[in-house]
Amino acid sequence: MSKQQIVSIETAAHVRDHCLCLAAQRTARTLARRFDEAMRPLDLTSGQFSLLMSLNRRTPPSVGPVAALLAMDRTTVTANLKPLERRGLVETAVDPDDRRGRLLTLTKAGHKALRSALPTWRRTHAEIDERLIQADAKALRTGLRALA
Repeated sequence: MSKQQIVSIETAAHVRDHCLCLAAQRTARTLARRFDEAMRPLDLTSGQFSLLMSLNRRTPPSVGPVAALLAMDRTTVTANLKPLERRGLVETAVDPDDRRGRLLTLTKAGHKALRSALPTWRRTHAEIDERLIQADAKALRTGLRALA
């Protein structure tokens, strides 16, 4: 029987305290929960708010650019659109320039939902920003954008 090499508790603690991936994942889940709770009275999730906001453009985007902006794959974006379409917040239409593609448009109800959610997003974001020193918040955003 071969002896299994065990990772030391010290190594595990080092990874816990230094791993950017773990820190980013924990923070992302914490932020998502906080925004989900804030958006719950509006019958939206933080992800749905982000998706609606990503569709708020002068010309309707196709799934590809939305997926790129949200750092999601196209199938995930398509799946996340379904409940918003059922609620009448988003419409999907055939792209006249490429019949295989689909263009995504916020409906009047979608614009209204976005307008209604924006004060909640601003308030929640302000609460989070208060916990960060402004210089640190700017550096954090800059660093996260650089990694993305």
